[in-house]
Amino acid sequence: MQKKLILASSSRYRRELLDRLGLEYDAESPDIDESSRPGETPKDTALRLSEMKAHAIWEKHPGSVVIGSDQVADLNGTKLGKPHTRERAIEQLTAMQGNVVVFYTALCVIDAEGRAEKLLSPTTIRMRSLKRETIEAYVDREKPFDCAGAAKIEKLGIALMASVESDDPTSLIGLPLMKLTTLLANAGVEVLPGLAESA
Repeated sequence: MQKKLILASSSRYRRELLDRLGLEYDAESPDIDESSRPGETPKDTALRLSEMKAHAIWEKHPGSVVIGSDQVADLNGTKLGKPHTRERAIEQLTAMQGNVVVFYTALCVIDAEGRAEKLLSPTTIRMRSLKRETIEAYVDREKPFDCAGAAKIEKLGIALMASVESDDPTSLIGLPLMKLTTLLANAGVEVLPGLAESA
C-alpha cells in the first residue's frame, strides 16, 4: 500500500513541480520561523529550514512520508530571500546584475518511521549586465515577489540570465525532482517500479 505523502509547503511552484511525478499527495504549510541565524551560511540556512519544515508536518502526521524544501540565493556571501515588495525586488536584481549567484535548493524527506534524509542541489547563475529600466520593466511585468532573488527562470526571468549550471533543471524552480525521486524511493515511495535499484 502506498504511504501517505505530504508536501510541507504552500508554494504553488513546488506543487506544480510535484504534480509532474503523478503521485497522490497532500500539501500543508509548515508554521516555522524562516529567519536565518547569525553566522549561518546560505546553504546551511536552506538545509536547516528544509528539515524544519518537514519535521513540523511529520510531527502532525506521524507515519507519513513528508517532503520539505527551501531555497536561499547566495550573492557573494549575502543571502537573498523572497523580496515580497517591488522596491526590494528591484534592489535584489540590481545587486545581482553582472554577477554570479548560487541558488541553494535544499531537500529533506522524512520516511514513515521518522528517518530524515536531506541533500542540497546548487544552481549557479551568471546574470546579464542590466539597465535600471530593464529591471523595472521585468519586475512590473512578472511581479516576482515570492521567489528568492526575484528571478523566475520558468518565465521571463530567464531573459535576465546569461548562463545556468545545475545538476537538476527543476532545482532552481524550487523542487529538484531528480533528487527527490531518489529520496522518495529510499522512503518507500516509488514514482516508477525499479527506480530505487537504479538510483
